[in-house]
Amino acid sequence: MIKRLATLLGSLLLLLVAIYAVLFILFQQPDRTVAELAPKWAPPPSQLIDVDGMQIHLRDEGPKNDPLPIVLLHGTSASLHTWEGWAQTLKSQRRVIRFDLPGFGLTGPNPQNDYSIEQYSQTVIDVMDNLGVERFVLAGNSLGGYISWATAVFYPQRVEKLILVDASGYPYQSTSVPLAFTISQKPLLKFLIGDMLPRSLVVKSVKNVYGDPRKVTPELVDRYYQLTTREGNRQALEARFAQTQPNDLINRIPEIKQPTLIIWGQEDRLIPVDLGRRFQEEIENSELVIFATLGHVPHEEDPDSTVKSVIDFLQP
Repeated sequence: MIKRLATLLGSLLLLLVAIYAVLFILFQQPDRTVAELAPKWAPPPSQLIDVDGMQIHLRDEGPKNDPLPIVLLHGTSASLHTWEGWAQTLKSQRRVIRFDLPGFGLTGPNPQNDYSIEQYSQTVIDVMDNLGVERFVLAGNSLGGYISWATAVFYPQRVEKLILVDASGYPYQSTSVPLAFTISQKPLLKFLIGDMLPRSLVVKSVKNVYGDPRKVTPELVDRYYQLTTREGNRQALEARFAQTQPNDLINRIPEIKQPTLIIWGQEDRLIPVDLGRRFQEEIENSELVIFATLGHVPHEEDPDSTVKSVIDFLQP
């Protein structure tokens, strides 16, 4: 009986190993270099600038004599491309600066593996110093929103106005989390998956943050999928989640005095709209605009509608 059980367990183990080997062959996606990815994802006006030991992937468009450039910060696992709709509209009148945050896009990992909110905010200031920009309007989505309001707290003299788009920072309870985020926070599961990156995983994760998943195109998935494979990004994602968690800094949100526009998608299943209302309550000079049909990335899902609120907000 024991011998039969051992034989059965051995056969089962061999079967699992065989299945794992097949999955590994089918779904393995090794890291790609910036040189491999840049021709598609960093054509002009993209540039790489040396900041804090990193080659920051950046786009700086619009009139360079604009006294208050608009700086756009993307969220977790996104890139500067998420702001394309806003940038195309705004750059005819305003200087628009956007860049891939450390750990994401073509910028890639922070060499010190530092993904604290303090370091992210310092990077924003260092990029602006590199460009010779003293004061600016700062906008951010999700993690980028967290970095934006934290920068307004740490460096109030640099931030003229603030735009928070489904921003993180407060503790929250999601009703649905992108599968890729879940895997990155489970060390054993992440170890077992290794370099495997099924396209279906990216499809599900992107659809999860849209109010209307039908808007997620193959081209959009390609962007998220390919930039995730930038060497070091997958390892950085795990560190980012571990290091950039809500903390006591939220107690300083009422210190924010800059005029603030808060944009939120009613259908955000990752960060509930109630947190948009909390930002509005705690930031004295703020207004909240809710888009009924949009999700966690309303600026990307419907740039035309959401940027209209921005244009109104930026009027003198």
